Amino acid sequence: MKTAVITGGAGGLGRALTLLLVERGWRVAVLDLPGPELDACATDAVRPYACDVTDPEAVAAACARMRQEHGSIDLVIYNAGITQIGLFSETPLAAHRRVIDINYFGAVHVCAALLGDIRASHGVHLAISSVAGFAPLHRRTTYSASKHALEGFFRTLREEEREHGVAVLIAAPSFVATNIGRPESRDGGIARPGSAADGVDYMEPAEAARIILDGVEKRRAFIPVGRVARLAWLINRLSPGLYARLMMRNIRGKAQR
Repeated sequence: MKTAVITGGAGGLGRALTLLLVERGWRVAVLDLPGPELDACATDAVRPYACDVTDPEAVAAACARMRQEHGSIDLVIYNAGITQIGLFSETPLAAHRRVIDINYFGAVHVCAALLGDIRASHGVHLAISSVAGFAPLHRRTTYSASKHALEGFFRTLREEEREHGVAVLIAAPSFVATNIGRPESRDGGIARPGSAADGVDYMEPAEAARIILDGVEKRRAFIPVGRVARLAWLINRLSPGLYARLMMRNIRGKAQR
């Protein structure tokens, strides 16, 4: 039985990915912050590991425990993240640093700890990015920056790890309905993913997870997740100006309601 590691796997899209992996015959090591959501993940096929991905020493220790308890690790899903919703002119610098620390450096810390394991298994790194990782998104300057950095890192890692028989994939969901109704944080607009009220054509987490894992099975280098993501990818490539106008009309209009 193969083993997957998923960061942020205790809730939202991460939880949907965890459940579907188990359904497809995987063992799953869930790396997430301590708390009742993580504790509730524990089953015969799912083992929780409490860890803050922004702490490289804690990440290294948790990954060492995974290695000891599971042996081979075949897939790492870099899913842990937060969003930030608000205009740049109204966003404190501390919020920028927090989002980058979790969304980008959190993935880098886990990747560094498990790089050798994935080489040994000729396995897969899967980064969960966003439409904001390849195109502009209104009121998401910090979030977009973190996802652009994430994509740049993993696209380059793909070429470096190719000679080791390792696949590096990127999935880009649009809006996934994981935390609808939860208010944005007062701390610089930081919020849990999927909580924004200005999203377009929300997907259910289970459907997003299915598309992502189907893409992993086919070793697709880039996996746009959902209708909006596919259209955004195509329109932004063909006409960035048109994409920007459509995005502003839809997202900005909802934000101003």
